[in-house]
Amino acid sequence: MKNFAIITDSCSDLDKAHREAYDVDYAPMGINYEDKEGNIVDLPADLDWKDLSVKEFYDLMRNGTRIRTSQVRHDTFKEKFEEYLKKDYDIIYLSCSGALSASIKASQVVREELLKDYPDAKIYCIDSLSSCAGLGLLCMNASALRKEGKTIEEVAAFLEENKLKMNQFATVEDMTYLKRAGRISAMKAAFGGLLGVKPVIISDALGQNTATEKPKGRKNSIRRLAQLMAETYVKMGIDKLFVLHADNPEDGQMLVDEVKALIPDADVDFGYIGPIIGATTGPGTLAVYGWGKEVTYAAHE
Repeated sequence: MKNFAIITDSCSDLDKAHREAYDVDYAPMGINYEDKEGNIVDLPADLDWKDLSVKEFYDLMRNGTRIRTSQVRHDTFKEKFEEYLKKDYDIIYLSCSGALSASIKASQVVREELLKDYPDAKIYCIDSLSSCAGLGLLCMNASALRKEGKTIEEVAAFLEENKLKMNQFATVEDMTYLKRAGRISAMKAAFGGLLGVKPVIISDALGQNTATEKPKGRKNSIRRLAQLMAETYVKMGIDKLFVLHADNPEDGQMLVDEVKALIPDADVDFGYIGPIIGATTGPGTLAVYGWGKEVTYAAHE
């Protein structure tokens, strides 16, 4: 059976240890911001925080710097895909939700170009409809199936059939960052701040990050994230949950504790929200990800 690579992007938030353990590669997206001298700094959205540490990244945002993100570039995709095609590998690229990034569309353009030079290759470009560790967990499950000897067709079919069973429940500490990123109006951000609203944000059936509840207060929102995960939680595939934080480990640990209190046998991995989603949601964001009931809610459907 022909070998195949599993490739994702910077939105997956898979650190080096997870990428190596599951043999998952990634094509970097980009970030840019204006420094104190007014120069534009362009950097790859690195999942190992080589150019900016977690604290440096989120401190920039705390100090008022707007960090912008960009999709995976055409030449980046081409170079990454050809790296494996030249070794006679087939490819599954599992992307950040197409509702959040145009990377999936860019990958499809590159796929069509490369198939002219590699007509016998199989290249699957799959919209995960997820982000962060939800996307990462899908990659890990794809890797586990590959290790079991499943074909690329079988793994691609599993991902398409089950991707909406990957659940996300997140909350932000300060709605100002969503306003800066153009996700909500200034009025909503100010009103939410005055009321102490800490919205619960899910990844819906269309892959959009959308607020579904508006608990008041940090502790209530953390507790609600754990409750929602426990209510939907289903054991399947790699039976693991992820709790991620945006440079707020104490609150992150509180969420881990709440999750374990409701799902005592949960295997919870703990890590950072990476630069792509973090640039939109800001420091203080918390999220839990895992398999659950199929997501059916779609905002603005």
